[in-house]
Amino acid sequence: MLSRKAAWAGSLAAIVLSADVVSKRLAEEALQPVHVPHDVIGDVVRFTLTYNPGAAFSMSLGAFSRWGFTILALVVLVVLWRTYAEALPGDGMQGAALGLIAGGALGNLTDRLRHSAGVVDFIDVGIGDTRFWTFNVADMGVTQGAILLALVMLRPSKPPTIPESVL
Repeated sequence: MLSRKAAWAGSLAAIVLSADVVSKRLAEEALQPVHVPHDVIGDVVRFTLTYNPGAAFSMSLGAFSRWGFTILALVVLVVLWRTYAEALPGDGMQGAALGLIAGGALGNLTDRLRHSAGVVDFIDVGIGDTRFWTFNVADMGVTQGAILLALVMLRPSKPPTIPESVL
């Protein structure tokens, strides 16, 4: 039987990765040509196909972006795995956080390996010319997972209990 941690981590990683891959493929098919907005909820939410060769917020390593961020993603996945391995089996919240982050990291890593153009982004939110960075389902998983992980790490730990046999 799976631990609560494993169930949450595995399920959410698979859901985020699957939703990300499917949504990106649909975006590439339906949102041509690139950089042309398609209104979803008026001007506030639009789908606009773009390719980001850099990382979050258009960070770039120049000509090394694709492989540099690929290596960085692999390092992050190793760190996530180690954090997962150290978490208690019943810690479903930490498992959920790590699963969301891992699913998102794997989704964007898949794009980096699949496209030399970069990661597929298509969710475009804002008002008029004031827009947030275009993002994707993987980015949502990473962001939500990071927020949840921060909350998990900030929660008070239970004080150690002393068995009555010692007293």
